[in-house]
Formats: sequence, C-alpha cells, structure tokens
Amino acid sequence: MISRIDHVSIAVRDYEKADKFFREMLGAVPGAAAEDSRMKYVWRIFSLGDLTRLELMNPTGRGSFLDNFLAEREGGVHHITLQTPDIMKAKAVLEANGVPYFGYNEYVGGIWKELFIHPRDAFGVLIQLAEFTPDDWLGESMKFPKGERWSMKKTAGGAELSFAHPGGGRATVELDRKEIEALIEDLKKLV
Repeated sequence: MISRIDHVSIAVRDYEKADKFFREMLGAVPGAAAEDSRMKYVWRIFSLGDLTRLELMNPTGRGSFLDNFLAEREGGVHHITLQTPDIMKAKAVLEANGVPYFGYNEYVGGIWKELFIHPRDAFGVLIQLAEFTPDDWLGESMKFPKGERWSMKKTAGGAELSFAHPGGGRATVELDRKEIEALIEDLKKLV
C-alpha cells in the first residue's frame, strides 16, 4: 500500500529564514513550488543528498490554513507524506479497517492525488497519502534524463556510479578501483 516516505513537510512563518537555513547551511536543492491562493499558502519541495526531500510551507496572508499551526511557534513539522502507487486501493484499505480520512483531492490534471489521516487517528501525526510520479516534483539537477537508468563518471580515485531511483532522483555511490573491478566480475557472472 505504501511505497515510501516521500517527504516531511515543515510549516514556517519566515520562509526566507528557513530557505537560507536549508539551502545555505544544509545544501538543499529547490524543486517544484506552487501557491494555493484559496488556502493562502505556498509550498516548495527541496532535495537533500540523493533521495531525501522536505517541503517548506508558509502562509501568504491572514486566513491561511496554517494560521492555527503557526500561532504559537515559528515553525515545525506539519505532516509526513507517504507515497502510494494506488490511492484508491489505499482508500479502500482505510475504509475496510475503519480508519477515517479526509481531504481527498486530485490536482494538476490528476498527476497528484491525495488524502489525509488526522493526527488523532494516526498517533499524533498528520499523514498525507499521495499517488504521483516523484520526478515530476524534483529540480532538474536531481533527475536523470528520460530513458536513462544509470550513469558513470571517472573520479581521481575510481568512479562515481549513479542509478535512477524508483522514488525519483538518483542514488550515487563512489567506488575505488578495487570495487570497480569486483563489480565488473560480478556483472560478468550475470551475463
């Protein structure tokens, strides 16, 4: 039912301060972003390292759905997004087990489908279940070119080997010469 944790969403009052912290201090790479004028907030996805993502959300004016959450704090973890390959199947499992959910939505022509489980029903954590293609939400520098599944780059001590990850983006491993030779021998055994 669940493929993986896609991202942790952090609501912040001061986006510029949070952006500077995550980008300049921790090396986060910005990806997709959008504003929801109806709910009065902006969300932005950031990638950290090879596969980890976080989302920063901040209100755009009074009456934002984030007002209560940020009333007595500068920011904090708002929700965790879990990726599912089939939101309708996930919905059916929740219904069959009597787990309430709310906020079923489809966005951007159906490429993002979501629902939420309230913290009172999920051990104190707001959970967003979502069906989507991960690469649709990543910055270009984090993606593999369409149709490619791996790449190799020579380094001073050996090579850097990257693979397209099913969760979006790339996973990279640095190998020294001995590891490269062992990998070649292992691959030969498979063909």
